[in-house]
Amino acid sequence: MNKRCFYLLSLGPLLGGCTMMPKYDRPPAPVSSSWPNGSTQSNATNTAAADIDWRDFFDDPRLQSLISLALENNRDLQIAALRVEQARAQYRIQRAELFPGVQGNASAVRQRFSGAVTAFNGGSVLTTYSLDVGAAYEVDLFGRVRSLKREALEKYFATEEARKSVQIALVSEVAAEYLTQLRLREAKAIAQRTLETVQSSYNLIRRRFEAGAASELDLRTAEGQVQTVRVNAANYLELLAESENALVLLLGQPLPKDLPSGKPFQQQQPLTVLPAEVPSDMLQRRPDILAAEHTLKAANADIGAARAAFFPRILLTGSAGTASAKLTDLFSGPSATWSFSPQITVPILDVGSTRSKLNASKIGKRIEIANYEKAIQTAFREVADALAVQSILDEKLKAQELLLSAQQKRFDLTSARYRQGVDSYLDVLLAQQDLYAAQQNLLQFQAARLLNAIALYRSLGGGWKS
Repeated sequence: MNKRCFYLLSLGPLLGGCTMMPKYDRPPAPVSSSWPNGSTQSNATNTAAADIDWRDFFDDPRLQSLISLALENNRDLQIAALRVEQARAQYRIQRAELFPGVQGNASAVRQRFSGAVTAFNGGSVLTTYSLDVGAAYEVDLFGRVRSLKREALEKYFATEEARKSVQIALVSEVAAEYLTQLRLREAKAIAQRTLETVQSSYNLIRRRFEAGAASELDLRTAEGQVQTVRVNAANYLELLAESENALVLLLGQPLPKDLPSGKPFQQQQPLTVLPAEVPSDMLQRRPDILAAEHTLKAANADIGAARAAFFPRILLTGSAGTASAKLTDLFSGPSATWSFSPQITVPILDVGSTRSKLNASKIGKRIEIANYEKAIQTAFREVADALAVQSILDEKLKAQELLLSAQQKRFDLTSARYRQGVDSYLDVLLAQQDLYAAQQNLLQFQAARLLNAIALYRSLGGGWKS
Protein backbone atom coordinates (compact mmCIF):
# COMPACT_ATOMS: atom_id res chain seq x y z
CA MET A 1 0.00 0.00 0.00
CA ASN A 2 2.89 2.37 0.67
CA LYS A 3 3.99 2.08 -2.98
CA ARG A 4 0.52 3.18 -4.03
CA CYS A 5 0.78 6.21 -1.79
CA PHE A 6 4.04 7.45 -3.28
CA TYR A 7 2.84 6.61 -6.77
CA LEU A 8 -0.10 8.97 -6.33
CA LEU A 9 2.20 11.67 -5.00
CA SER A 10 4.48 11.29 -8.00
CA LEU A 11 1.59 12.09 -10.34
CA GLY A 12 1.38 15.62 -8.93
CA PRO A 13 3.82 17.32 -11.34
CA LEU A 14 1.90 15.77 -14.28
CA LEU A 15 -1.43 17.15 -13.10
CA GLY A 16 -0.38 20.81 -12.85
CA GLY A 17 0.29 21.77 -16.45
CA CYS A 18 -1.75 24.97 -16.90
CA THR A 19 -1.73 28.43 -15.43
CA MET A 20 -4.25 31.25 -15.34
CA MET A 21 -1.76 33.99 -16.14
CA PRO A 22 -2.96 36.48 -18.78
CA LYS A 23 -1.14 36.33 -22.09
CA TYR A 24 1.74 38.79 -21.97
CA ASP A 25 1.96 41.34 -24.77
CA ARG A 26 4.75 43.90 -24.64
CA PRO A 27 3.24 47.40 -24.53
CA PRO A 28 4.18 49.53 -27.55
CA ALA A 29 6.93 52.07 -26.95
CA PRO A 30 5.30 55.46 -26.29
CA VAL A 31 8.05 57.34 -28.19
CA SER A 32 8.96 58.18 -31.76
CA SER A 33 10.64 55.56 -33.94
CA SER A 34 13.56 57.91 -34.60
CA TRP A 35 15.49 60.60 -32.78
CA PRO A 36 14.42 64.25 -33.05
CA ASN A 37 15.64 66.28 -36.00
CA GLY A 38 19.11 67.65 -35.52
CA SER A 39 20.29 64.70 -33.45
CA THR A 40 22.89 63.48 -35.89
CA GLN A 41 26.50 62.48 -35.76
CA SER A 42 28.97 61.73 -38.52
CA ASN A 43 31.76 59.14 -38.57
CA ALA A 44 29.84 56.95 -36.13
CA THR A 45 30.73 53.35 -35.58
CA ASN A 46 28.25 50.62 -36.46
CA THR A 47 28.73 48.98 -33.06
CA ALA A 48 25.93 49.60 -30.60
CA ALA A 49 26.94 51.32 -27.37
CA ALA A 50 25.56 48.43 -25.30
CA ASP A 51 28.08 46.14 -27.03
CA ILE A 52 31.10 48.38 -26.41
CA ASP A 53 33.12 47.38 -23.37
CA TRP A 54 34.00 50.29 -21.13
CA ARG A 55 37.70 49.42 -21.53
CA ASP A 56 37.33 50.09 -25.24
CA PHE A 57 35.42 53.32 -24.71
CA PHE A 58 37.81 54.84 -22.16
CA ASP A 59 41.43 54.66 -23.31
CA ASP A 60 43.07 56.34 -20.31
CA PRO A 61 45.06 53.70 -18.31
CA ARG A 62 44.57 55.53 -15.03
CA LEU A 63 40.84 55.85 -15.57
CA GLN A 64 40.57 52.16 -16.46
CA SER A 65 42.27 51.25 -13.18
CA LEU A 66 39.93 53.51 -11.22
CA ILE A 67 36.86 51.96 -12.84
CA SER A 68 38.15 48.46 -12.08
CA LEU A 69 38.63 49.38 -8.42
CA ALA A 70 35.13 50.85 -8.25
CA LEU A 71 33.59 47.70 -9.72
CA GLU A 72 35.35 45.66 -7.06
CA ASN A 73 34.71 47.83 -4.00
CA ASN A 74 31.78 50.18 -4.54
CA ARG A 75 29.15 49.51 -1.89
CA ASP A 76 26.14 50.38 -4.05
CA LEU A 77 27.22 47.80 -6.60
CA GLN A 78 27.83 45.24 -3.86
CA ILE A 79 24.33 45.83 -2.51
CA ALA A 80 22.87 45.41 -6.00
CA ALA A 81 24.77 42.13 -6.45
CA LEU A 82 23.55 40.86 -3.08
CA ARG A 83 19.99 41.69 -4.05
CA VAL A 84 20.45 39.53 -7.13
CA GLU A 85 21.58 36.66 -4.93
CA GLN A 86 18.64 37.23 -2.63
CA ALA A 87 16.19 37.20 -5.55
CA ARG A 88 17.80 34.02 -6.90
CA ALA A 89 17.39 32.32 -3.53
CA GLN A 90 13.76 33.44 -3.38
CA TYR A 91 13.15 32.02 -6.84
CA ARG A 92 14.66 28.67 -5.81
CA ILE A 93 12.41 28.59 -2.76
CA GLN A 94 9.36 29.21 -4.91
CA ARG A 95 10.46 26.72 -7.57
CA ALA A 96 10.81 24.01 -4.90
CA GLU A 97 7.05 24.28 -4.29
CA LEU A 98 6.53 22.52 -7.65
CA PHE A 99 7.99 19.27 -6.32
CA PRO A 100 6.94 17.00 -3.46
CA GLY A 101 8.57 17.72 -0.16
CA VAL A 102 10.05 14.56 1.35
CA GLN A 103 11.09 14.32 5.00
CA GLY A 104 12.49 11.53 7.12
CA ASN A 105 11.55 11.20 10.76
CA ALA A 106 12.88 8.96 13.52
CA SER A 107 11.51 9.01 17.06
CA ALA A 108 11.54 7.16 20.36
CA VAL A 109 8.64 7.81 22.75
CA ARG A 110 8.55 6.56 26.36
CA GLN A 111 5.21 7.26 28.02
CA ARG A 112 3.59 6.31 31.38
CA PHE A 113 -0.17 5.82 31.42
CA SER A 114 -2.45 6.41 34.39
CA GLY A 115 -3.67 3.48 36.49
CA ALA A 116 -7.25 4.57 35.75
CA VAL A 117 -6.79 3.37 32.19
CA THR A 118 -7.97 -0.22 32.44
CA ALA A 119 -6.41 -1.23 29.13
CA PHE A 120 -3.00 -1.05 30.83
CA ASN A 121 -4.01 -2.99 33.99
CA GLY A 122 -3.53 -0.30 36.59
CA GLY A 123 -0.82 1.72 34.92
CA SER A 124 2.06 0.96 32.62
CA VAL A 125 5.09 2.47 30.87
CA LEU A 126 5.08 2.09 27.07
CA THR A 127 8.07 2.66 24.77
CA THR A 128 7.56 3.09 21.02
CA TYR A 129 10.22 3.37 18.31
CA SER A 130 9.31 4.60 14.85
CA LEU A 131 11.00 5.44 11.56
CA ASP A 132 9.10 6.85 8.61
CA VAL A 133 9.44 8.89 5.42
CA GLY A 134 6.71 11.39 4.60
CA ALA A 135 5.90 13.42 1.49
CA ALA A 136 3.56 16.32 0.76
CA TYR A 137 2.62 17.90 -2.54
CA GLU A 138 0.14 20.50 -3.74
CA VAL A 139 -1.45 19.43 -7.02
CA ASP A 140 -1.12 22.64 -9.04
CA LEU A 141 -4.20 22.10 -11.21
CA PHE A 142 -4.86 25.80 -11.73
CA GLY A 143 -1.27 27.06 -11.85
CA ARG A 144 -1.12 28.96 -8.56
CA VAL A 145 2.32 27.62 -7.66
CA ARG A 146 3.58 27.95 -11.23
CA SER A 147 2.42 31.55 -11.37
CA LEU A 148 4.22 32.34 -8.13
CA LYS A 149 7.34 30.64 -9.49
CA ARG A 150 7.18 32.74 -12.66
CA GLU A 151 6.69 35.88 -10.59
CA ALA A 152 9.80 35.08 -8.52
CA LEU A 153 11.77 34.33 -11.69
CA GLU A 154 10.86 37.65 -13.30
CA LYS A 155 11.76 39.51 -10.12
CA TYR A 156 15.12 37.77 -10.17
CA PHE A 157 15.67 38.86 -13.76
CA ALA A 158 14.66 42.41 -12.80
CA THR A 159 17.22 42.57 -9.99
CA GLU A 160 19.94 41.35 -12.36
CA GLU A 161 19.09 44.11 -14.82
CA ALA A 162 19.02 46.58 -11.93
CA ARG A 163 22.54 45.49 -11.03
CA LYS A 164 23.65 46.23 -14.59
CA SER A 165 22.05 49.67 -14.32
CA VAL A 166 24.00 50.36 -11.14
CA GLN A 167 27.21 49.33 -12.90
CA ILE A 168 26.49 51.57 -15.88
CA ALA A 169 25.89 54.50 -13.56
CA LEU A 170 29.02 53.72 -11.56
CA VAL A 171 31.28 53.52 -14.62
CA SER A 172 30.00 56.84 -15.96
CA GLU A 173 30.21 58.55 -12.56
CA VAL A 174 33.82 57.47 -12.02
CA ALA A 175 34.75 58.66 -15.51
CA ALA A 176 32.94 61.97 -15.04
CA GLU A 177 34.59 62.59 -11.66
CA TYR A 178 38.01 61.72 -13.07
CA LEU A 179 37.58 64.14 -15.98
CA THR A 180 36.29 66.76 -13.55
CA GLN A 181 39.52 66.43 -11.57
CA LEU A 182 41.58 66.84 -14.73
CA ARG A 183 39.59 69.92 -15.69
CA LEU A 184 40.01 71.44 -12.22
CA ARG A 185 43.76 70.83 -12.34
CA GLU A 186 43.92 72.48 -15.75
CA ALA A 187 41.79 75.38 -14.51
CA LYS A 188 44.09 75.80 -11.52
CA ALA A 189 47.09 75.80 -13.86
CA ILE A 190 45.46 78.57 -15.93
CA ALA A 191 44.79 80.51 -12.74
CA GLN A 192 48.39 80.01 -11.65
CA ARG A 193 49.75 81.23 -14.99
CA THR A 194 47.43 84.23 -14.84
CA LEU A 195 48.55 84.91 -11.28
CA GLU A 196 52.17 84.96 -12.41
CA THR A 197 51.27 87.39 -15.19
CA VAL A 198 49.33 89.82 -12.98
CA GLN A 199 51.98 89.54 -10.28
CA SER A 200 54.62 90.63 -12.83
CA SER A 201 52.37 93.51 -13.86
CA TYR A 202 51.90 94.51 -10.25
CA ASN A 203 55.66 94.44 -9.59
CA LEU A 204 56.23 96.60 -12.65
CA ILE A 205 53.55 99.12 -11.65
CA ARG A 206 54.87 99.25 -8.10
CA ARG A 207 58.33 100.15 -9.38
CA ARG A 208 56.81 102.78 -11.64
CA PHE A 209 54.73 104.12 -8.74
CA GLU A 210 57.81 104.36 -6.55
CA ALA A 211 59.52 106.24 -9.38
CA GLY A 212 56.52 108.55 -9.72
CA ALA A 213 55.59 107.27 -13.20
CA ALA A 214 52.36 105.50 -12.18
CA SER A 215 49.37 106.55 -10.11
CA GLU A 216 48.30 104.94 -6.86
CA LEU A 217 45.04 104.03 -8.55
CA ASP A 218 46.94 101.87 -11.04
CA LEU A 219 48.89 100.32 -8.18
CA ARG A 220 45.81 99.44 -6.15
CA THR A 221 44.00 98.18 -9.23
CA ALA A 222 46.87 95.82 -10.02
CA GLU A 223 47.05 94.74 -6.40
CA GLY A 224 43.34 93.91 -6.37
CA GLN A 225 43.74 91.94 -9.56
CA VAL A 226 46.49 89.83 -7.97
CA GLN A 227 44.35 89.00 -4.94
CA THR A 228 41.32 88.18 -7.08
CA VAL A 229 43.25 85.63 -9.13
CA ARG A 230 44.81 84.24 -5.97
CA VAL A 231 41.35 83.64 -4.50
CA ASN A 232 40.31 81.91 -7.73
CA ALA A 233 43.29 79.59 -7.54
CA ALA A 234 42.44 78.74 -3.93
CA ASN A 235 38.85 77.97 -4.95
CA TYR A 236 40.11 75.36 -7.39
CA LEU A 237 42.10 73.73 -4.60
CA GLU A 238 38.91 73.44 -2.58
CA LEU A 239 36.99 71.96 -5.53
CA LEU A 240 39.79 69.49 -6.18
CA ALA A 241 39.68 68.26 -2.60
CA GLU A 242 35.91 67.76 -2.81
CA SER A 243 36.24 65.96 -6.13
CA GLU A 244 38.86 63.61 -4.72
CA ASN A 245 36.59 62.80 -1.77
CA ALA A 246 33.74 62.04 -4.18
CA LEU A 247 36.01 59.75 -6.19
CA VAL A 248 37.10 57.91 -3.03
CA LEU A 249 33.44 57.29 -2.18
CA LEU A 250 32.80 55.89 -5.66
CA LEU A 251 35.86 53.64 -5.43
CA GLY A 252 34.93 52.39 -1.99
CA GLN A 253 38.53 52.75 -0.83
CA PRO A 254 41.32 55.36 -0.64
CA LEU A 255 43.12 56.19 -3.86
CA PRO A 256 46.05 53.78 -4.32
CA LYS A 257 49.50 55.25 -4.77
CA ASP A 258 50.53 52.81 -7.51
CA LEU A 259 47.97 53.88 -10.12
CA PRO A 260 49.30 54.11 -13.68
CA SER A 261 49.89 57.50 -15.24
CA GLY A 262 46.96 59.07 -17.04
CA LYS A 263 46.61 61.22 -20.12
CA PRO A 264 46.51 65.02 -19.88
CA PHE A 265 43.15 66.70 -20.10
CA GLN A 266 43.69 67.94 -23.64
CA GLN A 267 44.38 64.37 -24.84
CA GLN A 268 41.25 62.89 -23.33
CA GLN A 269 38.99 61.51 -26.05
CA PRO A 270 36.85 58.39 -26.07
CA LEU A 271 38.11 55.88 -28.61
CA THR A 272 34.73 55.17 -30.12
CA VAL A 273 32.36 57.63 -31.74
CA LEU A 274 28.86 56.43 -30.92
CA PRO A 275 26.16 56.10 -33.56
CA ALA A 276 23.49 58.79 -33.48
CA GLU A 277 20.91 57.61 -35.99
CA VAL A 278 19.86 54.61 -33.93
CA PRO A 279 16.21 53.51 -33.96
CA SER A 280 14.50 54.10 -30.64
CA ASP A 281 13.73 50.40 -30.18
CA MET A 282 17.44 49.98 -29.38
CA LEU A 283 16.53 51.34 -25.97
CA GLN A 284 14.91 47.97 -25.29
CA ARG A 285 18.46 46.84 -24.51
CA ARG A 286 18.92 49.31 -21.66
CA PRO A 287 19.03 47.40 -18.36
CA ASP A 288 16.66 49.79 -16.60
CA ILE A 289 14.04 49.28 -19.31
CA LEU A 290 14.54 45.52 -19.22
CA ALA A 291 14.20 45.60 -15.43
CA ALA A 292 10.92 47.50 -15.76
CA GLU A 293 9.65 44.92 -18.26
CA HIS A 294 10.58 41.99 -16.03
CA THR A 295 8.77 43.68 -13.15
CA LEU A 296 5.76 44.05 -15.44
CA LYS A 297 5.92 40.33 -16.29
CA ALA A 298 6.08 39.55 -12.57
CA ALA A 299 2.92 41.58 -12.03
CA ASN A 300 1.31 39.68 -14.89
CA ALA A 301 2.20 36.37 -13.20
CA ASP A 302 0.79 37.65 -9.91
CA ILE A 303 -2.60 37.98 -11.63
CA GLY A 304 -2.43 34.27 -12.49
CA ALA A 305 -1.84 33.37 -8.85
CA ALA A 306 -4.69 35.65 -7.75
CA ARG A 307 -7.05 34.03 -10.26
CA ALA A 308 -6.08 30.53 -9.13
CA ALA A 309 -7.06 31.45 -5.57
CA PHE A 310 -10.72 31.23 -6.64
CA PHE A 311 -10.38 27.50 -7.28
CA PRO A 312 -9.83 24.52 -4.94
CA ARG A 313 -6.38 23.65 -3.63
CA ILE A 314 -5.53 19.94 -3.47
CA LEU A 315 -2.83 18.75 -1.08
CA LEU A 316 -1.57 15.16 -1.08
CA THR A 317 0.30 13.93 1.98
CA GLY A 318 1.51 10.45 2.79
CA SER A 319 4.06 8.55 4.79
CA ALA A 320 5.53 5.04 5.04
CA GLY A 321 7.77 3.50 7.67
CA THR A 322 8.01 1.12 10.60
CA ALA A 323 7.06 1.23 14.28
CA SER A 324 7.75 -1.18 17.13
CA ALA A 325 7.78 -1.39 20.89
CA LYS A 326 11.33 -2.73 20.74
CA LEU A 327 14.23 -1.14 18.92
CA THR A 328 15.46 -4.59 17.80
CA ASP A 329 12.10 -5.32 16.17
CA LEU A 330 11.95 -2.03 14.25
CA PHE A 331 12.89 -3.64 10.92
CA SER A 332 11.40 -7.09 11.48
CA GLY A 333 8.00 -8.55 12.03
CA PRO A 334 4.71 -6.87 11.27
CA SER A 335 6.04 -3.33 11.92
CA ALA A 336 5.24 -1.61 8.60
CA THR A 337 3.10 1.55 8.71
CA TRP A 338 1.71 3.88 6.05
CA SER A 339 -0.73 6.72 5.67
CA PHE A 340 -2.24 8.68 2.78
CA SER A 341 -4.21 11.87 3.39
CA PRO A 342 -5.52 13.90 0.43
CA GLN A 343 -6.95 17.30 1.36
CA ILE A 344 -9.01 19.73 -0.66
CA THR A 345 -9.60 23.36 0.31
CA VAL A 346 -12.47 25.18 -1.38
CA PRO A 347 -13.06 28.95 -0.90
CA ILE A 348 -16.68 29.41 0.15
CA LEU A 349 -17.02 32.75 1.92
CA ASP A 350 -14.19 35.26 2.34
CA VAL A 351 -16.20 38.52 2.22
CA GLY A 352 -14.62 39.58 -1.07
CA SER A 353 -11.01 39.15 0.03
CA THR A 354 -10.03 36.90 -2.89
CA ARG A 355 -11.65 39.18 -5.47
CA SER A 356 -10.05 42.24 -3.90
CA LYS A 357 -6.64 40.58 -4.16
CA LEU A 358 -7.27 39.90 -7.84
CA ASN A 359 -8.29 43.53 -8.41
CA ALA A 360 -5.17 44.68 -6.57
CA SER A 361 -3.05 42.46 -8.83
CA LYS A 362 -4.66 43.92 -11.94
CA ILE A 363 -4.08 47.47 -10.72
CA GLY A 364 -0.49 46.53 -9.89
CA LYS A 365 0.01 45.42 -13.48
CA ARG A 366 -1.35 48.74 -14.78
CA ILE A 367 1.09 50.55 -12.51
CA GLU A 368 3.98 48.50 -13.87
CA ILE A 369 2.87 49.22 -17.45
CA ALA A 370 3.06 52.93 -16.64
CA ASN A 371 6.48 52.45 -15.02
CA TYR A 372 7.68 50.55 -18.10
CA GLU A 373 6.47 53.27 -20.45
CA LYS A 374 8.00 55.96 -18.27
CA ALA A 375 11.36 54.15 -18.31
CA ILE A 376 11.28 54.16 -22.12
CA GLN A 377 10.32 57.84 -22.28
CA THR A 378 13.04 58.76 -19.80
CA ALA A 379 15.66 56.83 -21.73
CA PHE A 380 14.53 58.36 -25.03
CA ARG A 381 14.83 61.85 -23.59
CA GLU A 382 18.30 61.18 -22.17
CA VAL A 383 19.60 60.04 -25.56
CA ALA A 384 17.86 62.86 -27.42
CA ASP A 385 19.27 65.45 -25.01
CA ALA A 386 22.79 64.06 -25.30
CA LEU A 387 22.62 64.09 -29.09
CA ALA A 388 21.17 67.59 -29.24
CA VAL A 389 23.72 69.02 -26.81
CA GLN A 390 26.52 67.33 -28.73
CA SER A 391 26.08 69.37 -31.90
CA ILE A 392 25.52 72.57 -29.90
CA LEU A 393 28.73 72.03 -27.92
CA ASP A 394 30.70 71.60 -31.12
CA GLU A 395 29.52 75.02 -32.28
CA LYS A 396 30.25 76.56 -28.87
CA LEU A 397 33.77 75.16 -28.90
CA LYS A 398 34.53 76.66 -32.29
CA ALA A 399 33.14 80.05 -31.29
CA GLN A 400 34.94 79.99 -27.95
CA GLU A 401 38.27 79.18 -29.59
CA LEU A 402 37.84 82.20 -31.86
CA LEU A 403 36.83 84.34 -28.88
CA LEU A 404 39.91 83.25 -26.94
CA SER A 405 42.16 84.13 -29.87
CA ALA A 406 40.55 87.56 -30.09
CA GLN A 407 40.86 88.20 -26.34
CA GLN A 408 44.52 87.16 -26.40
CA LYS A 409 45.25 89.68 -29.17
CA ARG A 410 43.30 92.37 -27.31
CA PHE A 411 45.27 91.76 -24.13
CA ASP A 412 48.58 91.88 -25.98
CA LEU A 413 47.59 95.17 -27.64
CA THR A 414 46.36 96.86 -24.46
CA SER A 415 49.46 95.74 -22.55
CA ALA A 416 51.71 97.22 -25.24
CA ARG A 417 49.69 100.46 -25.37
CA TYR A 418 49.84 100.77 -21.57
CA ARG A 419 53.62 100.39 -21.59
CA GLN A 420 53.73 103.12 -24.22
CA GLY A 421 51.55 105.35 -22.07
CA VAL A 422 48.63 105.37 -24.53
CA ASP A 423 46.04 103.43 -22.48
CA SER A 424 45.32 103.34 -18.76
CA TYR A 425 45.85 100.28 -16.66
CA LEU A 426 42.09 99.89 -16.38
CA ASP A 427 42.05 98.85 -20.05
CA VAL A 428 44.71 96.23 -19.29
CA LEU A 429 42.72 95.01 -16.30
CA LEU A 430 39.54 94.57 -18.34
CA ALA A 431 41.42 92.79 -21.11
CA GLN A 432 43.10 90.50 -18.59
CA GLN A 433 39.78 89.61 -16.95
CA ASP A 434 38.14 88.87 -20.29
CA LEU A 435 41.10 86.74 -21.40
CA TYR A 436 41.01 84.75 -18.17
CA ALA A 437 37.26 84.20 -18.49
CA ALA A 438 37.68 83.09 -22.12
CA GLN A 439 40.35 80.57 -21.11
CA GLN A 440 38.22 79.11 -18.33
CA ASN A 441 35.09 79.02 -20.50
CA LEU A 442 36.92 77.16 -23.25
CA LEU A 443 38.05 74.63 -20.67
CA GLN A 444 34.46 74.30 -19.44
CA PHE A 445 33.19 73.63 -22.97
CA GLN A 446 35.91 71.06 -23.60
CA ALA A 447 34.99 69.27 -20.39
CA ALA A 448 31.30 69.50 -21.23
CA ARG A 449 32.01 67.86 -24.59
CA LEU A 450 33.74 64.93 -22.88
CA LEU A 451 31.03 64.60 -20.25
CA ASN A 452 28.41 64.66 -22.99
CA ALA A 453 30.11 61.73 -24.72
CA ILE A 454 30.00 59.82 -21.42
CA ALA A 455 26.32 60.72 -20.96
CA LEU A 456 25.51 59.46 -24.47
CA TYR A 457 27.41 56.23 -23.83
CA ARG A 458 25.50 55.74 -20.59
CA SER A 459 22.09 56.65 -22.01
CA LEU A 460 22.53 54.15 -24.86
CA GLY A 461 23.14 51.38 -22.34
CA GLY A 462 26.94 51.15 -22.51
CA GLY A 463 29.15 50.29 -19.58
CA TRP A 464 27.72 47.10 -18.07
CA LYS A 465 29.96 44.67 -19.92
CA SER A 466 33.05 43.69 -17.92
